[in-house]
Amino acid sequence: MKLPPPIKSFLKQYDLKGKTVVPFNTNAGYGEGSSFQTVKELCPQITILEGFVTKGGIERDGVLLAIKEARGEEVKKEVETWLRKIKLLPAAPVEQRK
Repeated sequence: MKLPPPIKSFLKQYDLKGKTVVPFNTNAGYGEGSSFQTVKELCPQITILEGFVTKGGIERDGVLLAIKEARGEEVKKEVETWLRKIKLLPAAPVEQRK
C-alpha cells in the first residue's frame, strides 16, 4: 500500500529533475495504494507516465511469487499492452491485435 523505504531513499538521494519516471507496482491484490502519489510528492519536477499495477503474490497465504507459468504469460501481455499505451513500445502488428 506504500512505497517501499529503499525506493523512497533512492528518490530522495538522486536528482531526477527533468527526467521521466514510469512507475509500476506488484501487490497482493490491494492495488497501488499511495505508492504512485508518493513518487509524485518526492519528485515534483519529473514527468510521470501512467503506471502499471498487477497482483503478484499473496503473502498472508504464503504465495510469495505468483507471476510465473500461465500467470507470467498473462502479465507479460498486460505489460506489453501498457507499454504500447504509454508509447514505450511500438504498436503490435495487426495479426497480434486479434
